[in-house]
Amino acid sequence: MKTGSRDLRSLQNKVWEGSVPLEIRLASAECTTYGVSDAFLIHVPRISYIPLLLPKLHAFFRSSLINHEANFWDGWLSYEDVPLKWHFPLGLLYDLYSGASELLQDDNGLGGKKGQPVYGAEEQKLRDQLRTWKLTLHYENWPSESLAKLDQDGKFMRDAFTNSVKEASFLRHGSGKVVMALSKEDSTQLWDSVEQNDFTRFYPVSQRLFHPPGANLRHIPTKIYLPATASEDDKEGTSLGHLKVVQSLITPSLSARQPQTVGTALNALLPSLFPSRRSPLLALPMLHGAVVPLNTNLQSLAEAAGYADGFLHVAVVMMV
Repeated sequence: MKTGSRDLRSLQNKVWEGSVPLEIRLASAECTTYGVSDAFLIHVPRISYIPLLLPKLHAFFRSSLINHEANFWDGWLSYEDVPLKWHFPLGLLYDLYSGASELLQDDNGLGGKKGQPVYGAEEQKLRDQLRTWKLTLHYENWPSESLAKLDQDGKFMRDAFTNSVKEASFLRHGSGKVVMALSKEDSTQLWDSVEQNDFTRFYPVSQRLFHPPGANLRHIPTKIYLPATASEDDKEGTSLGHLKVVQSLITPSLSARQPQTVGTALNALLPSLFPSRRSPLLALPMLHGAVVPLNTNLQSLAEAAGYADGFLHVAVVMMV
């Protein structure tokens, strides 16, 4: 499917407008108000990250903290006792853990037809009303086995994002030259646009990354995230926090006449979960809160709906 540059930019902008609804409370053991804190309610951009939210959370909960010496960068979030990885985009975390995917598997679901991708703001608002994600904020007992520590200046988060951008660019063009060719101002602007959720600043730099002159597209940067219940080789039970990340070199086409689709890629990577290239039988691919049809052109999807780091971060959910 050919998409004009104006239409493509409009689709990308809609992705950036997407948000996840959060209800965050302070861990009861760390709260002075009889173990129950007020709720911090917020819509957070899907393309954003947990560390960018921590200063606001610290300002809101500081008066309720037993440990008044706790700093904002000591904070971490959990869902049902599972520490949430701060280097994953919030939209991906929401798709993996919130249970919102169940809403999209209803024949009368909010997306219209079953399995239809939905990126519209109105449809998302309806979904959000039904599925606010309830999280717990902690400042004690940092889960060092699951999460690397953060720093006051946000350097660790910024470096993690930059490294992911570099990895995606290398996969896309087979070289690190594209990223290295960016000016310091462009590199700074790329991260600043994520911090500020400013698509107008992100777009021009992203185009230099995605479409550099003289460079051919070799692979489509894609990561597939499997919960424990979807991983057939999981020998450790079905803990909610256990994830498997599947990544491989995915070419934009299978042949001169056959473009790579979501279905062909998933069938090649995970044939036991996606035995058919055309119809979902056991599992569904989720991206930005939407079920993605298997016949979707993967290159077009990456251009329109990739995350800010340049990857397609696809969550796999089992069909109910």
